[in-house]
Amino acid sequence: MATADNQSDIADASLADDGVRRIEWADQSMPVLESIRRRFAQERPLDGLRIGACLHVTAETANLVRTLQAGGAETSLCASNPLSTQDDVAAALVEVYGASTYAINGEDSEIYYDHIESVLNGRPHLTTDDGADLVSTLHTDRTDVIAGVMGGTEETTTGVIRLRAMAEQGVLKYPIVAVNEAMTKHMFDNRYGTGQSTLDGVVRATNLLLAGRTVVVGGYGWCGRGLASRAAGMGAHLIVTEVDPVRALEAVMDGYRVMPMQDAASVGDVFITVTGDKHVINRSHFEVMKDGAILANSGHFDIEINIEALEDMAEEVTEARPFVEEYRLPGGRRIFLLAQGRLINLASAEGHPASVMDMSFANQALALEHLAKNAHDMAPDVYDVSADIDRQVASVKLEAMGVAIDTLTAEQAAYLSGWQEGT
Repeated sequence: MATADNQSDIADASLADDGVRRIEWADQSMPVLESIRRRFAQERPLDGLRIGACLHVTAETANLVRTLQAGGAETSLCASNPLSTQDDVAAALVEVYGASTYAINGEDSEIYYDHIESVLNGRPHLTTDDGADLVSTLHTDRTDVIAGVMGGTEETTTGVIRLRAMAEQGVLKYPIVAVNEAMTKHMFDNRYGTGQSTLDGVVRATNLLLAGRTVVVGGYGWCGRGLASRAAGMGAHLIVTEVDPVRALEAVMDGYRVMPMQDAASVGDVFITVTGDKHVINRSHFEVMKDGAILANSGHFDIEINIEALEDMAEEVTEARPFVEEYRLPGGRRIFLLAQGRLINLASAEGHPASVMDMSFANQALALEHLAKNAHDMAPDVYDVSADIDRQVASVKLEAMGVAIDTLTAEQAAYLSGWQEGT
């Protein structure tokens, strides 16, 4: 439903009250972002700036938007995935918090990119992206807007990969901070958030008992590490597939079987991809999978599983249950694909727990503040989050959890900065 002033496109404005309850519930678990919001409200570091965001439209994201607004920013938000929008949250953002929002759960590709265009029509000074679709559109179809953009941030591994490629090829036109690379982002959001929410999505979609099943995890980055540990904790037998020898070795040392996907394909019961790459599960793998194999993806884009090849092989495709499609192959074998190969944790579940998004979005807010102050001195490139911001986020999180840590004594600090004292 588009509003009369065309400042939003949402499914149902009447859901706003439900969205507010969901947003306030999440806010209870986001003390770091809340503390930044209080400071922003006093200091107004984003006054006069327009921020264009392409993020998952969830309750946690709404609390980031509220924080940016408290800092003085005018925000415009669209979804970074067609299935990740919580329609009640989108309604609350528009009707209660006054944030221009363009997001409808289940929107098709055309509407998805129309919504990105709507955000860019606001001519943002800063961008914040999850997957780099906003930035790539800005650099291809909407170059008329680039001159007014000071800088941006990127939330996820897939987006950072794309942005580094743009920087290496010399086409990136403004500085972008890779929030995904912050230690307080990838070590917690990617590992604990993705690990828990992905399995939550798989179980909600299937009601499957994981204990005793063989789960194949494609990729052993931070997301893969978290996913494997949580699946193992639920009693599953784990197989990890990797292309990086160091990560593969780590998976072996962590107690998991490691093998090529072609070998894992014939023994796995559940396959979950978290690589950020294309066709990790391919036709040759479908050909040898067991009857009843279940496929899910928790990487940002729906390209990790070669769905076109699976469709080409199938004699019939039916909906087995919500978010579960049954592909019946010649000979009667069945392969079940969850959530159309899109992000399972956001499609059939609610995404990451608010307590981990608290740190990720705290990094987002502080990185945008940093860009507002310093972007004019930064060349077009991809930058890591500063160590100071990382430590600040971690310190506030620990304080909120009631956890105290040691501080260095003067003697210890002197020892660490010296070199003369030895054996």
